[in-house]
Amino acid sequence: MSRYQSLTEPTDRERAKAERRDALLREATRLFALHGYSGVSLEDLGAACGISGPAVYRHFAGKQALLIALLVDMSKDIYAGGLEAAENGGDPFQVLSRLVDFHTDFSLSRPDILQVQDRDLKSLPKSELALVRKLQNSYISLWTEQLAKMHPTGSPQSHRFRAHAVFGLLNSTAHSAHSPRTKKSGLKPLLSNMALAALTSPVV
Repeated sequence: MSRYQSLTEPTDRERAKAERRDALLREATRLFALHGYSGVSLEDLGAACGISGPAVYRHFAGKQALLIALLVDMSKDIYAGGLEAAENGGDPFQVLSRLVDFHTDFSLSRPDILQVQDRDLKSLPKSELALVRKLQNSYISLWTEQLAKMHPTGSPQSHRFRAHAVFGLLNSTAHSAHSPRTKKSGLKPLLSNMALAALTSPVV
């Protein structure tokens, strides 16, 4: 290995530490979704990753730091994905179709994190909660900007209501996707068509 490579490539120890951190985030998402933030201890988190509770502190300052990492990163991911969909151009229907496609994929692939957000968002400290709210509002604006073009006679309140109604529809999969009674095949096109119908229905 060259001197340059040794300065840029992570060591085995660094890779192992990063993998353990990722494992803690995955298990925190799963356990918080199952039992709620208040129902999970550091010992639970450590045991799920094969380490002791105190060993979690090598990666995070505490349980709340894990929640912050999960929900702030999730909000950044959603906004970044929505921004990419919106910036690809097209008429309002095309942009909204891409936003629906992105949000549906996110909801179906990451139902656990949506459950954590729904239940435990208010467990964040004030500054991180404000950051998440800001990112959420920026994401909503990506939708309402297109809705205002599609329904020029509608009010800003009606555009925001439509967006929230669609989020409620798509995010509801977080509560049903784990059920053995829920058939996964055909779920995405069904949700997408229902969402687009809500977004495109004419203003009365």
